[in-house]
Amino acid sequence: MRWLIAFLFLASPAFAESVVLGLSQNEIAITTSFDGSEILVFGAVKREAPIPDGPPLEVIVTVAGPDEPVNVRRKAKRFGIWVNTDAVEVDRAPSFYAVATSGNLRDVLSDVEDLRYKVSVPRAIRSVGAPMEITDAASFTEALIRIRKENDLYQLMENHVAVDDQTLFRGRIELPAALTEGAYETRIFLTREGRVISQYETAIEVRKVGLERWLFSLSREQPFLYGLMSLAIAIAAGWGASAAFSLLRN
Repeated sequence: MRWLIAFLFLASPAFAESVVLGLSQNEIAITTSFDGSEILVFGAVKREAPIPDGPPLEVIVTVAGPDEPVNVRRKAKRFGIWVNTDAVEVDRAPSFYAVATSGNLRDVLSDVEDLRYKVSVPRAIRSVGAPMEITDAASFTEALIRIRKENDLYQLMENHVAVDDQTLFRGRIELPAALTEGAYETRIFLTREGRVISQYETAIEVRKVGLERWLFSLSREQPFLYGLMSLAIAIAAGWGASAAFSLLRN
């Protein structure tokens, strides 16, 4: 038994190379003037042996926002009017998802490993089933990905992670202004020949602060008071605009 344990220890590459990670910030504050942010991911590879010969080390960085179910609807023109026809609920889709790699994704990660770790954008989305009458359910997931890519909520940044001497790495992830509050899971993968040899996970907290946080909490905890306040602001804005217009006319 002892020789078997020793053999497994020596044979596993996870014991030879592991990630030591750093983030430029692990908390992002959303204020009324928030227009996006940028996260610098940097780190090093810790080794218990010299750099192995053969294919170079590759690095993949993923950042995923909170998961949420999404209803995707298909529109069709009926009698000159665009109306909703079919709908599919995607069971789980990250509100934000970014993948940054040191090379082309298909070169640094095999399909088998992608299926196992759910790294690519399509694999990060979970859609179990659809109504029986819908035969092209996959197109709804594709539409969701396309729309969120257009809004910079889903990103694939190949060759955006620099790896120096197979030891140091760094990359940047751009976060758009439209962020959902919550924990953003950050994963680092070390790969060789498309196979994951080490993985590291951490989280970036995204929180509303100041007036933005107060209004959000008020709308959830005291919706009646929030509605009255919104109505009062709308009336005041309307009265102010009317008074300004009257002054201009005179």
